[in-house]
Amino acid sequence: MKIRTLLLLFCMLTCSFSFAQSSKSISILGDSYSTFDGYLQPDTNYVWYYAVPKQQTDVTSVRETWWHKFIKENNYRLCVNNSFSGSTICNTGYRKEDYSDRSFITRMKKLGNPDIVFIFGATNDCWAKSPIGEYQYEKWTKKDLYSFRPALAYLLSNMIDYYPNVKIYFILNNELTNEINESTKAICAHYKIDCIELHNIEKKSGHPSIAGMAEISKQIKEYMQKN
Repeated sequence: MKIRTLLLLFCMLTCSFSFAQSSKSISILGDSYSTFDGYLQPDTNYVWYYAVPKQQTDVTSVRETWWHKFIKENNYRLCVNNSFSGSTICNTGYRKEDYSDRSFITRMKKLGNPDIVFIFGATNDCWAKSPIGEYQYEKWTKKDLYSFRPALAYLLSNMIDYYPNVKIYFILNNELTNEINESTKAICAHYKIDCIELHNIEKKSGHPSIAGMAEISKQIKEYMQKN
Protein backbone atom coordinates (compact mmCIF):
# COMPACT_ATOMS: atom_id res chain seq x y z
CA MET A 1 0.00 0.00 0.00
CA LYS A 2 2.82 2.36 0.88
CA ILE A 3 4.55 1.67 -2.45
CA ARG A 4 1.33 2.30 -4.39
CA THR A 5 0.87 5.62 -2.57
CA LEU A 6 4.43 6.69 -3.36
CA LEU A 7 3.99 5.73 -7.01
CA LEU A 8 0.76 7.70 -7.21
CA LEU A 9 2.43 10.73 -5.64
CA PHE A 10 5.35 10.44 -8.05
CA CYS A 11 2.99 10.32 -11.03
CA MET A 12 1.11 13.39 -9.81
CA LEU A 13 4.33 15.35 -9.35
CA THR A 14 5.58 14.29 -12.77
CA CYS A 15 2.34 15.38 -14.42
CA SER A 16 2.39 18.71 -12.61
CA PHE A 17 5.99 19.31 -13.65
CA SER A 18 5.23 18.40 -17.26
CA PHE A 19 2.26 20.79 -17.31
CA ALA A 20 4.35 23.61 -15.90
CA GLN A 21 7.05 22.96 -18.47
CA SER A 22 4.53 22.93 -21.32
CA SER A 23 3.06 26.33 -20.40
CA LYS A 24 4.44 28.99 -22.71
CA SER A 25 6.25 31.93 -21.14
CA ILE A 26 5.58 35.60 -21.81
CA SER A 27 7.86 38.62 -21.58
CA ILE A 28 6.67 42.21 -21.70
CA LEU A 29 8.48 45.26 -23.03
CA GLY A 30 6.34 48.15 -21.91
CA ASP A 31 5.74 51.52 -20.32
CA SER A 32 3.62 52.63 -17.33
CA TYR A 33 0.58 50.64 -18.49
CA SER A 34 2.45 47.40 -17.76
CA THR A 35 4.19 48.33 -14.50
CA PHE A 36 3.44 47.26 -10.95
CA ASP A 37 5.66 47.84 -7.95
CA GLY A 38 7.78 44.80 -7.08
CA TYR A 39 7.15 42.94 -10.35
CA LEU A 40 9.61 44.54 -12.76
CA GLN A 41 13.01 43.46 -14.00
CA PRO A 42 15.12 45.35 -13.25
CA ASP A 43 13.45 46.72 -10.13
CA THR A 44 15.04 50.13 -10.72
CA ASN A 45 12.56 50.82 -13.55
CA TYR A 46 10.08 53.61 -12.83
CA VAL A 47 6.63 52.49 -11.68
CA TRP A 48 3.12 53.90 -12.08
CA TYR A 49 0.94 51.26 -10.39
CA TYR A 50 1.36 50.52 -6.67
CA ALA A 51 -0.47 48.48 -4.04
CA VAL A 52 -0.97 51.80 -2.26
CA PRO A 53 -1.68 54.01 -5.28
CA LYS A 54 0.23 57.25 -5.69
CA GLN A 55 -1.89 58.28 -8.65
CA GLN A 56 -5.59 58.48 -9.34
CA THR A 57 -6.28 54.84 -10.11
CA ASP A 58 -8.37 52.00 -8.75
CA VAL A 59 -5.75 49.36 -9.63
CA THR A 60 -4.18 48.31 -6.31
CA SER A 61 -3.27 44.65 -6.93
CA VAL A 62 -0.95 43.04 -9.44
CA ARG A 63 -3.79 40.61 -10.14
CA GLU A 64 -5.72 43.52 -11.64
CA THR A 65 -3.07 44.36 -14.25
CA TRP A 66 -3.76 43.33 -17.84
CA TRP A 67 -0.68 41.13 -18.11
CA HIS A 68 -1.18 39.26 -14.83
CA LYS A 69 -4.82 38.58 -15.69
CA PHE A 70 -3.93 37.41 -19.18
CA ILE A 71 -1.13 35.12 -17.99
CA LYS A 72 -3.10 33.58 -15.12
CA GLU A 73 -6.40 33.15 -16.95
CA ASN A 74 -4.82 31.63 -20.06
CA ASN A 75 -2.26 29.31 -18.45
CA TYR A 76 0.92 31.09 -19.44
CA ARG A 77 4.02 31.81 -17.35
CA LEU A 78 5.71 35.16 -16.78
CA CYS A 79 9.30 35.28 -17.97
CA VAL A 80 10.33 38.95 -17.66
CA ASN A 81 8.34 42.16 -17.33
CA ASN A 82 10.71 44.92 -18.40
CA SER A 83 8.36 47.89 -18.32
CA PHE A 84 9.41 51.44 -17.49
CA SER A 85 6.93 54.19 -16.68
CA GLY A 86 7.18 57.16 -19.01
CA SER A 87 9.46 55.41 -21.49
CA THR A 88 9.40 56.07 -25.21
CA ILE A 89 10.26 53.72 -28.04
CA CYS A 90 12.71 56.23 -29.49
CA ASN A 91 15.41 58.05 -27.53
CA THR A 92 13.54 61.37 -27.34
CA GLY A 93 11.33 61.74 -24.27
CA TYR A 94 9.36 64.44 -22.53
CA ARG A 95 10.63 68.02 -22.79
CA LYS A 96 12.88 66.69 -25.60
CA GLU A 97 15.10 65.06 -22.98
CA ASP A 98 17.43 62.20 -23.89
CA TYR A 99 15.67 58.96 -22.88
CA SER A 100 18.32 56.59 -24.19
CA ASP A 101 18.69 55.24 -20.65
CA ARG A 102 15.11 53.92 -20.65
CA SER A 103 13.86 53.74 -24.24
CA PHE A 104 12.42 50.54 -25.67
CA ILE A 105 15.36 50.18 -28.03
CA THR A 106 17.72 50.29 -25.05
CA ARG A 107 15.81 47.63 -23.08
CA MET A 108 14.81 45.30 -25.91
CA LYS A 109 17.49 42.66 -25.31
CA LYS A 110 16.69 42.25 -21.62
CA LEU A 111 13.59 40.04 -21.84
CA GLY A 112 14.97 36.65 -20.88
CA ASN A 113 14.08 33.57 -22.91
CA PRO A 114 10.33 33.79 -23.61
CA ASP A 115 8.03 32.00 -26.03
CA ILE A 116 5.95 35.14 -26.58
CA VAL A 117 6.79 38.85 -26.35
CA PHE A 118 4.25 41.64 -25.95
CA ILE A 119 5.55 45.10 -26.88
CA PHE A 120 3.15 47.66 -25.42
CA GLY A 121 4.42 51.10 -26.35
CA ALA A 122 4.16 54.25 -28.48
CA THR A 123 1.91 55.99 -25.93
CA ASN A 124 4.68 58.17 -24.52
CA ASP A 125 6.13 58.88 -27.96
CA CYS A 126 2.70 60.30 -28.74
CA TRP A 127 2.21 62.20 -25.47
CA ALA A 128 5.79 63.56 -25.43
CA LYS A 129 5.47 64.66 -29.05
CA SER A 130 8.69 62.87 -29.94
CA PRO A 131 9.87 63.55 -33.52
CA ILE A 132 8.03 61.23 -35.93
CA GLY A 133 10.85 60.94 -38.46
CA GLU A 134 10.74 59.11 -41.79
CA TYR A 135 10.13 55.46 -42.57
CA GLN A 136 13.55 53.81 -42.53
CA TYR A 137 14.26 50.09 -42.55
CA GLU A 138 18.05 49.90 -42.63
CA LYS A 139 21.31 51.75 -42.02
CA TRP A 140 20.12 53.56 -38.91
CA THR A 141 22.40 56.16 -37.38
CA LYS A 142 22.44 57.20 -33.73
CA LYS A 143 20.62 60.38 -34.71
CA ASP A 144 17.88 58.42 -36.50
CA LEU A 145 16.96 56.61 -33.28
CA TYR A 146 15.78 59.86 -31.68
CA SER A 147 12.71 59.75 -33.96
CA PHE A 148 9.74 57.41 -33.67
CA ARG A 149 9.49 55.76 -37.08
CA PRO A 150 13.13 54.75 -37.53
CA ALA A 151 13.37 53.73 -33.86
CA LEU A 152 10.33 51.44 -34.10
CA ALA A 153 11.70 49.85 -37.27
CA TYR A 154 15.07 49.39 -35.56
CA LEU A 155 13.33 47.84 -32.54
CA LEU A 156 11.33 45.29 -34.53
CA SER A 157 14.18 44.44 -36.89
CA ASN A 158 16.51 43.69 -33.98
CA MET A 159 13.95 41.78 -31.94
CA ILE A 160 13.14 39.45 -34.82
CA ASP A 161 16.81 38.48 -35.00
CA TYR A 162 17.48 38.49 -31.25
CA TYR A 163 14.43 36.33 -30.41
CA PRO A 164 14.22 33.71 -33.18
CA ASN A 165 11.15 31.45 -33.07
CA VAL A 166 9.52 33.78 -30.55
CA LYS A 167 6.06 35.13 -31.37
CA ILE A 168 6.08 38.92 -31.09
CA TYR A 169 2.96 41.06 -30.73
CA PHE A 170 2.72 44.83 -30.67
CA ILE A 171 -0.13 46.21 -28.54
CA LEU A 172 -1.29 49.60 -29.79
CA ASN A 173 -3.06 51.84 -27.30
CA ASN A 174 -6.28 53.61 -28.25
CA GLU A 175 -6.66 57.42 -28.24
CA LEU A 176 -3.29 58.06 -29.90
CA THR A 177 -2.75 60.32 -32.90
CA ASN A 178 -3.44 59.09 -36.41
CA GLU A 179 0.20 59.66 -37.27
CA ILE A 180 1.39 57.34 -34.50
CA ASN A 181 -1.32 54.76 -35.25
CA GLU A 182 -0.69 54.60 -38.99
CA SER A 183 3.08 54.60 -38.55
CA THR A 184 2.94 51.76 -36.05
CA LYS A 185 0.66 49.63 -38.21
CA ALA A 186 2.76 50.22 -41.33
CA ILE A 187 6.04 49.32 -39.62
CA CYS A 188 4.53 46.24 -37.95
CA ALA A 189 3.18 45.13 -41.33
CA HIS A 190 6.63 45.59 -42.90
CA TYR A 191 8.14 43.17 -40.36
CA LYS A 192 5.08 40.86 -40.29
CA ILE A 193 4.51 41.62 -36.61
CA ASP A 194 0.94 41.25 -35.35
CA CYS A 195 -0.44 44.60 -34.20
CA ILE A 196 -3.27 44.37 -31.66
CA GLU A 197 -5.24 47.61 -31.83
CA LEU A 198 -7.06 48.33 -28.59
CA HIS A 199 -10.43 50.07 -28.42
CA ASN A 200 -12.79 51.36 -25.73
CA ILE A 201 -10.32 51.05 -22.85
CA GLU A 202 -11.56 52.70 -19.65
CA LYS A 203 -8.90 54.90 -18.06
CA LYS A 204 -8.25 57.06 -15.02
CA SER A 205 -5.59 59.76 -15.29
CA GLY A 206 -4.86 58.47 -18.77
CA HIS A 207 -4.08 54.96 -17.52
CA PRO A 208 -6.17 51.78 -17.60
CA SER A 209 -8.52 51.29 -14.66
CA ILE A 210 -9.45 47.85 -13.33
CA ALA A 211 -12.13 47.63 -16.01
CA GLY A 212 -9.67 48.88 -18.62
CA MET A 213 -7.07 46.30 -17.63
CA ALA A 214 -9.63 43.52 -17.91
CA GLU A 215 -10.65 44.77 -21.34
CA ILE A 216 -7.04 44.80 -22.56
CA SER A 217 -6.60 41.19 -21.44
CA LYS A 218 -9.85 40.24 -23.14
CA GLN A 219 -9.00 41.94 -26.43
CA ILE A 220 -5.57 40.32 -26.56
CA LYS A 221 -7.10 36.90 -25.99
CA GLU A 222 -9.73 37.49 -28.66
CA TYR A 223 -7.10 38.60 -31.15
CA MET A 224 -4.86 35.59 -30.50
CA GLN A 225 -7.78 33.18 -30.84
CA LYS A 226 -8.67 34.61 -34.26
CA ASN A 227 -5.12 34.81 -35.64
